[in-house]
Amino acid sequence: MARYKPADYAQGQFIPISFEHQILPGTFEHALSYIVDNKLEFTALDAARKNDDAGAPAYDPRVMLKIVLYAYARGMLSSREIEASCRQNVVMMALSANSRPHFTTIAQFIREMGDAAQKLFVDVLMYCDELGLIGKEMFAVDGCKLPSNASKEQSGTRADFENRRKKFKAAIDRLVKKHRERDADGKPEAVPGMREREEKAIETLKAKAAKIEQWLRENPEDKKGSRGTPVKSSMTDKDSAKMVSSHGVVQGYNGLAMVDAKHQVIVGAEAFGKGHDAEVFEPIVDQVRDNFRALGEEDIYKKAKVTADSGFHTEESAKMLAGRGVDAYVPDKLFRQRDPAFQTARRHRIRKALVGRSVPPDRNFYAARDFVLNPENGKLICPAGKELYLKDRNFKTANGYYGPQYKAKITDCRACGLRTRCLRNPEVLSRTVAKFTHRLVAEGEESFSQKMIRKIGTEVGRYLYGMRMGIVEPVFANLCHMLGLDRFTLRGAGKVNIQWRLFALVHNIHKIRRYGWAGAG
Repeated sequence: MARYKPADYAQGQFIPISFEHQILPGTFEHALSYIVDNKLEFTALDAARKNDDAGAPAYDPRVMLKIVLYAYARGMLSSREIEASCRQNVVMMALSANSRPHFTTIAQFIREMGDAAQKLFVDVLMYCDELGLIGKEMFAVDGCKLPSNASKEQSGTRADFENRRKKFKAAIDRLVKKHRERDADGKPEAVPGMREREEKAIETLKAKAAKIEQWLRENPEDKKGSRGTPVKSSMTDKDSAKMVSSHGVVQGYNGLAMVDAKHQVIVGAEAFGKGHDAEVFEPIVDQVRDNFRALGEEDIYKKAKVTADSGFHTEESAKMLAGRGVDAYVPDKLFRQRDPAFQTARRHRIRKALVGRSVPPDRNFYAARDFVLNPENGKLICPAGKELYLKDRNFKTANGYYGPQYKAKITDCRACGLRTRCLRNPEVLSRTVAKFTHRLVAEGEESFSQKMIRKIGTEVGRYLYGMRMGIVEPVFANLCHMLGLDRFTLRGAGKVNIQWRLFALVHNIHKIRRYGWAGAG
């Protein structure tokens, strides 16, 4: 019978470790350590420490930054997880010189970075430029909507919160009335401990109602969206917004990044509490210009082109780009239908026609002119005699037309006998109609949106726009899937923006390690 040496997994052993030998050339941690020690300016972070003459020594911000960036590069978002890694991970010990900051210290360092995060981002960007990693010929911009440390259930308009407060008050009144009636009858509890549980429930409901009342006092008006209509606010994070993402509706932020085409270096990064990409196009364009001014480029858009997807296309955004002299290529939502390469795409699309609702292609649909406005109540009347409610008072198209937009109730459209003549897509639940009353440009003049459509419709325009996906999509794949950024762990636009820029900084350091040099020092 074979004999083996004993293997005892319960034993321990002390092993001498040289921390400086754990940071191996060619690794991310080696690039991180070199860049933090040699290429970043910490004047602002050093000035924030007020313990020159008194107080305990603080952790070196250089050490703290190494800890945080290495943790983000390994998908660690929790401050508690980062603290544990400083005690257990040999590479983290080496980067931190065996420092062991408490998780509250780590969280505080991230929260209080402020504008220093943007300065550090620009410093790394400057080093990327020194190494020749930025082509400055083509930029692509995109965004990803991520949840933040806020609950969807704690968001709404002032009317929503007022209704919720009334429900809490009504529930409290019911429980108090129940107790009074039971006390008056002198009957014992049907279930032992029920009274105690109900009293705890009353206290919980009172706390929730008081929280809503405080929020209503602090927010006398609803936040307004780009169209001037009220948008939902969050009680836990007022800067966040409820937005539709690829993973459903989230309460969070829209993280935007502008990426250079040469090596996918992020040249601009900012997170916004707005879900519509077109609304935040202007600030990211301006930020990138400012970033390159710090690199010695007075106006980077004199040499670099910009491309973005159709979510960034509006009349306002096209006008903004033209006013700033940006050579941009941003398609509208019908771009693919006009592209000769996609002319046969519709015939291959699977049509999910509902039973009994298939529509011949030559039938006459009800147009917007068939919907009549009721002057008495301002509502729109459909051909079936049903009222449509006002959805958007100032609805705008990409071509510059605007006016009120109306929407029918789902219950009215579901059982309507005229449904097949009204809804072009059988899967749509209700009809939406816009009554355009104005145009942003005079009749006969070409809008900025139309100019953009004409430019991107050329052979050159289609070619340049075709580069967009290969430039920017891998960056977001790296941030969200490889680095594990699936949500923001902080609250408030300023703090979330810090976290977003730190992740962008990690991405760029990876590019330096891979393409910039093979070992520094």
